[in-house]
Amino acid sequence: MTLRSRLDASWASPRQTGVRVALVAVVLAVAAVPFLLLLLFVESRWGPLLELDNGARDGLHSYALAHPTFVTIMRVISNSGSGPAWMGVTIALALVVLVRRQIRLALFVLVTNAGSSLLNGFVKTAVNRARPVVNHPLLHEPGMSFPSGHAQAAVAGYGVLLFVVLPYVRGVWRRVVLLVAVLMVLAIGFSRIALAVHYVSDVLAAYVLGLAWLVAMASVFHVWRRTETRAAQ
Repeated sequence: MTLRSRLDASWASPRQTGVRVALVAVVLAVAAVPFLLLLLFVESRWGPLLELDNGARDGLHSYALAHPTFVTIMRVISNSGSGPAWMGVTIALALVVLVRRQIRLALFVLVTNAGSSLLNGFVKTAVNRARPVVNHPLLHEPGMSFPSGHAQAAVAGYGVLLFVVLPYVRGVWRRVVLLVAVLMVLAIGFSRIALAVHYVSDVLAAYVLGLAWLVAMASVFHVWRRTETRAAQ
């Protein structure tokens, strides 16, 4: 057996798989703490969080009303992270991956993004938090507020894009792609607060929940790939 074969076998061994599953469980448990804290603070109407949420809502909304160009930019950024936009990206990315005969990766793309949307809708319904109320609203969004669907979709969606694209990017361009993805995730979350359709806590909770979901799905598909690799040897 060659050194490469031994390394692959070691990486795909049940022991190594068990270690990785345990690490993922720890990551998800750690991610659950800030999300549950935010949920607790929202449900109990904790003073400091209310002050942060209401202060950001009122301050950004006042600024937006006085700066139409700012509103236009925020609308464009927000629309880039909408459900229909991500649906188009998800389908296109899955088709590209399927053309390359990477069926497992295509399933990862579809399940991660679609599952994130379903999870967000479930949590929204369970928490049932009303959206911010302002004078002269800039957008009229249906549904509940906690957590932000746009922000969660951005974390899951850009995370999936990085999983697919980064293996083909080299050198300084890897850092550029990573930076663009992070900035877009932050910009989409900020745009939802600036347009007064979400509170700061909605966006923060969405980031945590989206990241936890992304890690869970990446781990599941990684173990699946390694299990099939081991079975084929």
